[in-house]
Amino acid sequence: MEREHFSRQYDEELNTIRERLLEMGGKVELMINDALKSLVERDSAMAERVIAFDHEINRLEMEIDERCLQVLALRQPAARDLRFITLALKIVTDLERIGDQCRNIGKRAKELNEEPPLKPYIDLPRMALHAGTMVKEALDAFVRGDADLALKVCRDDNFVDNLNEQIQRELLTYMIGDVAAISRAMKINHISKCLERIADHATNVAEMVIFMVKGKDIRHTAV
Repeated sequence: MEREHFSRQYDEELNTIRERLLEMGGKVELMINDALKSLVERDSAMAERVIAFDHEINRLEMEIDERCLQVLALRQPAARDLRFITLALKIVTDLERIGDQCRNIGKRAKELNEEPPLKPYIDLPRMALHAGTMVKEALDAFVRGDADLALKVCRDDNFVDNLNEQIQRELLTYMIGDVAAISRAMKINHISKCLERIADHATNVAEMVIFMVKGKDIRHTAV
């Protein structure tokens, strides 16, 4: 009976970590969406909320870290559970950094909202949607142990990279043609780079999932 109680409590602790990770992932997905929405709709109040919400992401990171360390110290997990916990510790770091990138986008959006629009925002929302989907699918792959879905996330990173390069080329044209556009173009470029980094963090998570499931390290290799 005591062993059964221990096992049930242990399972609950692992499930709580899994649930908190998904909660954190859902919150950063919302931040990505709202950060770009604040730019496209010129909503500085929303940008402020995105910036302030980064504290909630930081709080969740600290909570998940603490829960993982408690399980490591008190339960001494082995095999698959140990891999789950160690990867969870790494994943929360990537999610926290995604929150940081969203905060940075919110700051640039606030600044751009005070100036006349440089150009219609078309590719940036596409990047944000794609990057947000990558984050969701990377976490789904982690929870389900789905290496195929994780591999898809890694391959999808190319789409975001290509959009980022396209946006940089367009912004360079604006800056060459109009000196007055340089400041706005640089801020837009910063937002594009933030989205590209968000996709990179999602890719990091996906690569760790593949390692967890298949024991294969695909970092720095073509997929």
